[in-house]
Amino acid sequence: MSEALPGERVEDKSVGELVALASGNISDLVRAEMTLAKMELKSDAKKAALSSVMLTIAAVMGGLIVILLSISLALGLAELGLWPWLAFLVVAVFYALLAVLLMWLAKRILKRIEGAKRTRKTLKDDFTALRRRGDGDGKPELTV
Repeated sequence: MSEALPGERVEDKSVGELVALASGNISDLVRAEMTLAKMELKSDAKKAALSSVMLTIAAVMGGLIVILLSISLALGLAELGLWPWLAFLVVAVFYALLAVLLMWLAKRILKRIEGAKRTRKTLKDDFTALRRRGDGDGKPELTV
């Protein structure tokens, strides 16, 4: 493949040489774009990994905080005059009720998921239209 040199005139090249030159330039451009995309994705992956580690650590610390606050609440209730076992039981029942409430809310939200109902309908209509398309002999062009 020939390349255009700084002093060369493009008009002096044949059509085949120009096509080869353009093809080579496009290949180089695609390779450069792929290399750039790989570098960017690698950098983004490193950032995402670091962020996920930080979020995991924060979640563990949040869990520990909830445990410590629960113990504090139970000990506070015990100081107010409840038996210690009853104070801890009150805190445990509170968390059990909170868990039931969250599960109930999650179930309600999940029931509202439609599962891309409109997309399924339009895809079904598209396939139906493609099957009916043809030269009128009643035979479908596309079968799924």
